[in-house]
Amino acid sequence: MENFLENGHFLTVSEVNKFLMATLLCGLIGAEREFRSKQAGLKTMIMIGLGSTLFTILSIKIGLSSHDRIASNIVTGIGFLGAGVIFKEDNQVKGLTTACVIWIVAAIGMAIGSGYFEQAIGVTLVVLLALFTFPFLEEMVEHRFTKRAYRIVKRFENESLEKYEEDIKTSNLKLTRGKQELANGIISGTWIAVGSPKNHKKFVDRMLQDRNIIAFDF
Repeated sequence: MENFLENGHFLTVSEVNKFLMATLLCGLIGAEREFRSKQAGLKTMIMIGLGSTLFTILSIKIGLSSHDRIASNIVTGIGFLGAGVIFKEDNQVKGLTTACVIWIVAAIGMAIGSGYFEQAIGVTLVVLLALFTFPFLEEMVEHRFTKRAYRIVKRFENESLEKYEEDIKTSNLKLTRGKQELANGIISGTWIAVGSPKNHKKFVDRMLQDRNIIAFDF
């Protein structure tokens, strides 16, 4: 079997090892994505890694005068695949991390196909460390610096909405004033407030008890 692989013009033991390594390393990253129920999971990451590895091997084999002729187009082509997992939902852009992971998995496949195994293994470990660690850091930051948009509508009684800005400040929230409007005896204002969920709840509870407010978006 080994002689068959070594003497064949299509497949060698070295190339088999590259495909196995690509399956392992990209599979580990894909397993993490699958565990978090992301759009691109285990199968997708393995396919991307194997494809990038094969394209790189073929680029070296076929492109005798220019070894990067095929491989260079992986960088361009993988961008279209990554763009497919990015979408907008509730004024938030989601899928950017998965798109970046697709890009990195393709790079890992290219490194394996080129024979740079140490670099491929090192980057895989760094990516896994980041993917497992960052969610906890993001949760800590989110718990302390939660951003919310507020809109208050009330009848105009010869006074501005500064009272409600003071309520935001006294709730230990940092605010950014948005648009304020007066029309037909109705005054409305919007704010962006940043702070802990506990302080947001304190402010919301206070506003819900204010009978002068006609509408309150939070």
